[in-house]
Amino acid sequence: MANIHYRVVPHDGGWAYTLDGVFSEPYASKEAAVDAARRVAREQHVPGDLTEIHYQDAAGVWHAELSEPDDRPDADVVS
Repeated sequence: MANIHYRVVPHDGGWAYTLDGVFSEPYASKEAAVDAARRVAREQHVPGDLTEIHYQDAAGVWHAELSEPDDRPDADVVS
């Protein structure tokens, strides 16, 4: 199981949560950004459907794999 950490940081005149260099929309307060990040982290735990995923790697090779419904990351928020 993967571990992911949403971080709450100052961004674009407000606050945002970020993961791997990608920012959320800005929030007016740090508290609002933390609340939004916690909501997103909780949603990471919701099981999905058995899904076939197709993706291309850095070398340009295509892959196909199954994503299990319960294969969800462990997500938390660092503020």
